Amino acid sequence: MKRLRTARLHLLPAHPAWAVATAEFFARNAAHLARWEPRRPGLTDASRQVEWLSQAAASAAEGSAWRWLLSPDGFQVLGSVSVSQVVRGFHHSATLGYALDAAQQGRGLMHEALQAVVAELFEPGGINLHRLQAAYRPENLRSGQVLQRLGFREIGLARDYLCIDGAWCDHLLTERLNPDFREADDATLR
Repeated sequence: MKRLRTARLHLLPAHPAWAVATAEFFARNAAHLARWEPRRPGLTDASRQVEWLSQAAASAAEGSAWRWLLSPDGFQVLGSVSVSQVVRGFHHSATLGYALDAAQQGRGLMHEALQAVVAELFEPGGINLHRLQAAYRPENLRSGQVLQRLGFREIGLARDYLCIDGAWCDHLLTERLNPDFREADDATLR
């Protein structure tokens, strides 16, 4: 898994060495993310982050999921981008998720980070996905705008999609197809 770089960000592959900075990110943003993310106890606990980041690194090594941590300086974590539910075979798709520090919103940082990640995911000689999906709550206008700017198209409304803060919430589903997708060899079609 490659470290990615944009004009203002380092996108660091998930690694247990980032546990403290990641726990601090979630602690700083607990109230902000509670509106958009399912409850996951332990996010602010560095020892739990060691476990999760180790699992994320192992998943990346086997090509079943990827997670990058967003950092302006290689020390502080300002957000994350995750790619999960990777399906190969005749599908070559995955689900995109992301979170950004509340104090950093409105500066184009997530757009910048996601541009780099989508390029990496669609790279014909690399990960080479055909399709990415992302879901967001309709009232999360910023998230919808980021996806629209990246070329994601709305698929439809998924009712009661995720349980967030104790209530089932609708989400808008979006997709982006890779116009440069190259048919994979037989080994990845299994």
